[in-house]
Amino acid sequence: MQRAFLYDVLIIGSGAAGLATALKLSGDLKVAVLSKGALISGSTPWAQGGIAAVLDDNDDIQSHIHDTMNAGVGLCHEDAVTQTVSGGKDSIRWLKQQGVDFTRNDQGEKPNHYHLTKEGGHSHRRVVHAHDATGQAVASALCEQTASASNIDIFEHRVAVDLITNKKLFLPGNRCVGAYVLNRAENCVELFRARFVVIATGGAAKAYLYTSNPDGASGDGIAMAWRGGCRVANMEFNQFHPTCLYHPQAKSFLITEAVRGEGGTLHLPNGERFMHRFDERAELAPRDIVARAIDHEMKRLGADHLYLDISHKPAEFVKSHFPMIYETCLGFGIDITTDPIPIVPAAHYTCGGVLVDSRSRSDVNQLYVVGEASFTGLHGANRMASNSLLECIVFGHAAADDINRKADSVPAPPDAPAWDESQVTDSDEDVVISHNWDELRRFMWDYVGIVRTDKRLQRAKHRVDLLHQEILDYYSNYSVSNDLLELRNLVTVADLIICSAIQRKESRGLHYTLDYPDTQDSAQDTILTPVNYSTRDW
Repeated sequence: MQRAFLYDVLIIGSGAAGLATALKLSGDLKVAVLSKGALISGSTPWAQGGIAAVLDDNDDIQSHIHDTMNAGVGLCHEDAVTQTVSGGKDSIRWLKQQGVDFTRNDQGEKPNHYHLTKEGGHSHRRVVHAHDATGQAVASALCEQTASASNIDIFEHRVAVDLITNKKLFLPGNRCVGAYVLNRAENCVELFRARFVVIATGGAAKAYLYTSNPDGASGDGIAMAWRGGCRVANMEFNQFHPTCLYHPQAKSFLITEAVRGEGGTLHLPNGERFMHRFDERAELAPRDIVARAIDHEMKRLGADHLYLDISHKPAEFVKSHFPMIYETCLGFGIDITTDPIPIVPAAHYTCGGVLVDSRSRSDVNQLYVVGEASFTGLHGANRMASNSLLECIVFGHAAADDINRKADSVPAPPDAPAWDESQVTDSDEDVVISHNWDELRRFMWDYVGIVRTDKRLQRAKHRVDLLHQEILDYYSNYSVSNDLLELRNLVTVADLIICSAIQRKESRGLHYTLDYPDTQDSAQDTILTPVNYSTRDW
């Protein structure tokens, strides 16, 4: 007998966005939070840098808005930027109330005030942080609060298979009513029904061979929402973080942008600096410019990595500002107080996603999308450093506020059938999954990476179409597994990235193509519409 659950709100994902939504919901609502692994997993704990917010008297909201709009190269939605930036101070205050211990000044003119750092694209010091492990501090605090909330049930080691909508149940209306969920620990599919569903599954950087993200960043929520009838926008804008540690044993370890913000410099193998040749802001240029410059120099020299050096700073300064990076690098035999850090760009952040409005509402009624899986309009063609965690809190709270307002007016979800596995068998050919996973990530890196061409994109489109059909056939005949579900979602998201990139006939921000090196005068979002799209009636 399949296990079935009924809740007021189902939240798929346990990062900052999902937990911020859960904790802001009314205590009268029964909430389920699904986590792909343990509760404190996902991308949030990996965020080192911090959260951008206007907290200094010398800074102001308009300056933060201007910097964000400038980094987004004409594609940011000003209303979304204003909403996010204006919520900065309240978001930091709320996080502090949840137990996040942000680093404070212990000397200078303002002792005990938050220590603010400066990152690429910012004109002021406005990044509040918890040393160089801000994401870990945020995730720990929110997990602790969630675990102690009497109205929230936590389901770990769960991965959503697909959303349940009225259309799938052959009922009238355009509404999401739950999801089928794989219990990874017990290898069975469970039924979750809910009056409201929130997708908070993060981005899709695992579509690429080299990434700063953990293994779970496979675009699950974006793919599910697309299959459920939601439009997606600007999927061609994949942010490549310029500085991931280059070491054969250092899987996905990020060197935060704050290292450059505190004076770190980029060097060629011969020790020569080069960023001044690409942008007058040098190492503090926006990430797209820095990543493209590193990629250019690596290809020009045939180098497999370059260097980031902060060893010219006092050793105690480096250790106190970047304790986690210092200890991690030291574990690989690199003393960053005396030696440069070998680095390489890596896929980092999905700037596009599921199209939502100012309340995080998608195209499907009662389906919300928050965090990296969403497209709010904040990031434009290039996400500015440390705006993403702020977006998680602001739009997570917006979703919760909207659900709280509607809670009494939305009826219980209809009945839904149990997951049917009567026509499938257990696979004895899992090598197909691993082979296709590797092929997908390699051609995405080679053909849809930092620098693109029409020919490369067409090659990628041909390969993804073949893989899509092969994976669909496999999915139709064998029992679901975590690896199969992630591969199915990744091939869907890869296709969305490729189709979006083919449509953009210009170079703008993170999308750079040799065939169209100029930027067009008018900036337009790339919006893809699924065949089962319907207008919502919120």
